[in-house]
Amino acid sequence: MILPKPSLEDIEIKLLLEGIYQYYGHDFRNYAVSSLKRRIYSFMRLEGVNNISALQEQLLHDRTCLERFLLNLTVNVTSMFRDPSFYLAFRNQVVPILRTYPFIRIWHAGCSSGEEVYSMAILLQEENLYHRCRIYATDTNEKVLQNAKSGIFSLKMMQEYTQLYLKAGGKQSFSEYYTAAYDHAIFRASLRENIIFAQHNLATDSSFNEFNVIFCRNVLIYFNQILQKRVHTLFHNSLCSFGILGLGKQESIRFTPYEQYYEEIAKGEKLYRRLN
Repeated sequence: MILPKPSLEDIEIKLLLEGIYQYYGHDFRNYAVSSLKRRIYSFMRLEGVNNISALQEQLLHDRTCLERFLLNLTVNVTSMFRDPSFYLAFRNQVVPILRTYPFIRIWHAGCSSGEEVYSMAILLQEENLYHRCRIYATDTNEKVLQNAKSGIFSLKMMQEYTQLYLKAGGKQSFSEYYTAAYDHAIFRASLRENIIFAQHNLATDSSFNEFNVIFCRNVLIYFNQILQKRVHTLFHNSLCSFGILGLGKQESIRFTPYEQYYEEIAKGEKLYRRLN
């Protein structure tokens, strides 16, 4: 059987990603190809680079260029209480389970700039569970982690977030959780007390604890099947018996090697419980 000859573009992209992995340790080799190509070419236009080989040379010799590249390549689109029905289902279906635990470990994998982490901290405070929780918020991108640690977000988004918060079953006035300062909203320091922000790469790093809950929402859609399988293995091995896995709207455990080891606990909301 004669395999089709790879295009020059495919060869250049493969060499680019391999070079970044070998030199810097960032592994994008199993990201979904179509999304990856769009972001690479978008970055090339921003940098005024004519071809991928020239981009590789620039990235390998200029770390500041790599940092800009990472910000462009990793997807950092998120919001507070995104898909509010998910949070409402979590409040109604998962919180009663969590009440039975003396201590709760939660992992937000691929947390981006932290909006969903703070959303969960607010929910857990309202359910009087936050004081016995430890939330680990991880991402491969150091820059967005720094933003997440600050707890400072755009004030112009607060009206939209307030509506999402209410739809998610919010019990107070959303404005009580932040202070407005010029064009920013600074969230209460108490929301960060039990959150640990740390760098973690789903493509290369291993498990670092056992968790009662793992969230990884709207991240897996950017990975190919090889990397998705790796991440599902990581999550399955990191969840305690009867632990909860929360995925994004377009993601699922169906057709993964671990489908049989979970049960859906909130129909349509991508909330699963690991079977013993």
